[in-house]
Amino acid sequence: MTRLPGTFRVLLILMLLTGLSGCQSLGKLFGGKEEPTETLPVEEMYREAKGSMDGHNYDRAARYYQRLAARFPYGAYSEQAQLELAYVLHKQAKTEEATSAINRFIRTYPTHRHIDYAYYLKALINFDRASGLLLRLARQDMSARDLGAPTQSLNDFADVVRRYPNSRYAPDARQRMIYLRNLLARHELNVGLYYLRRDAFVAAANRGKYVLQTYPQSEYDGDAVALMAAAYTELGQEQLAADARKVLELNYPDHEYLDGGAWPKGTGFFSRLNPFD
Repeated sequence: MTRLPGTFRVLLILMLLTGLSGCQSLGKLFGGKEEPTETLPVEEMYREAKGSMDGHNYDRAARYYQRLAARFPYGAYSEQAQLELAYVLHKQAKTEEATSAINRFIRTYPTHRHIDYAYYLKALINFDRASGLLLRLARQDMSARDLGAPTQSLNDFADVVRRYPNSRYAPDARQRMIYLRNLLARHELNVGLYYLRRDAFVAAANRGKYVLQTYPQSEYDGDAVALMAAAYTELGQEQLAADARKVLELNYPDHEYLDGGAWPKGTGFFSRLNPFD
């Protein structure tokens, strides 16, 4: 095969490159568009992302926030984009990704002007995870439940209140703490009822005591005392049963347990507390 002169080969390569460039230009001319996230300046990128988030177009918002942080890794826009990306991922129900994003933000920007919101959002992510978990737990064995997410959420909200007691998010954090404490107390009480119904009276009494010690002043304090009274009665611990009953009479004189003393199986306050049976 005859070799082409060197100059001719160079001309062919240049023509080929020019042709490829022309194809790209034609592609743009006939409908091909360069992705806006690759060309917009940082201010417009953020404006597009924020507008999409406010309009609940979370997929588009996430795409813009992620690309903004990649193209402009430093500066106020990037910091805010990373914080709002965590919120968007949360709204997309991408819990693990949202948790990773908010934890990364807290580590990277511990003095950010919205750091109180970052801690609040971290707690909120776990709160929503906990809410879904508690609904699923309703149909599971009372003694085999993992309360890691609700407990973590409670601790996270407590962290918000402890670190930023004057934050605009502190009042809501306190209300959610009350809600979570009541849910966790109710769960522990239901475990105690599970033990009581299966004649595990020592475990039932201990669970009632645990509710009082771990979640004091919850909505279920009176029920926990009644659980202890019922368990001690079944164990023949007359003095302990009488003491529990006296506490109940002094603090919760209208409690349903006092109407009949012993546990009325299938009726009364026990069935009210555990509607899932």
